[in-house]
Amino acid sequence: MRINKPFTSHIPNLITSLNLLAGCISIVFTFHDQVLIASILIFVAGIFDFFDGLVARALKAYSDIGKMLDSLADIVSFGVAPSAILFNYLNISLHPGNPGFDLNSNNWMDYLIPCIAFLIAIFSAIRLAKFTIDERQTAFFIGVPTPANAFVIASLPFILQGNLMAQSILLKIYILVPLILVLSLLLVSEIPMISLKFKNLTYKDNKSRFILVISSLLLLILLRIKAFPIIFLLYLIISLIDNPQKSSIV
Repeated sequence: MRINKPFTSHIPNLITSLNLLAGCISIVFTFHDQVLIASILIFVAGIFDFFDGLVARALKAYSDIGKMLDSLADIVSFGVAPSAILFNYLNISLHPGNPGFDLNSNNWMDYLIPCIAFLIAIFSAIRLAKFTIDERQTAFFIGVPTPANAFVIASLPFILQGNLMAQSILLKIYILVPLILVLSLLLVSEIPMISLKFKNLTYKDNKSRFILVISSLLLLILLRIKAFPIIFLLYLIISLIDNPQKSSIV
């Protein structure tokens, strides 16, 4: 006999679907040269990604479908969407006067270099596939979480907007390609990363989390979205220095 689930059990999947929708629309805006809106939509997807897990826990609405849907949505919103932004910037770095993807070019580098951006999508997919089967990643993460990686990329349009100095430095192939390679490798690395899941609110048990959260809030107040690259570096440093779980994965 089939038992219909209550409507509330579908709410987390609905929120996850909104995450996916935001990621899809972000890609559309990127390929219409609206990278600021595309970036905002990646952050919107991040909000939905946060709340789908929160709501699932509150409603005790866990399911294998929800877990798989979450991973698939994250591949689009935090893998493909940020890759599209980097694809756009690699085209600009190749052709400052004509930044579009040249389908009639006789130079194979014009095709190869922009496509390096999609390493982020590929390694994000690998990262998420590992996460779904890795039983170690409960109280902490192994490798940089895909949303954290995506937020760094999504902050670039805000850093570059109207800043000619930043554009002259960052919109270079020899800057963007190494950045893509480093971020891709961090996604699948064996580095133990702090999770922001608080089991209790004691300072002793959550020292690193409190430092990261308070520092991040202060940086966001001061620098807004431009703070994300600094927050990302802070996240890496704190995780490397003070992660109580790192000895368990050696």
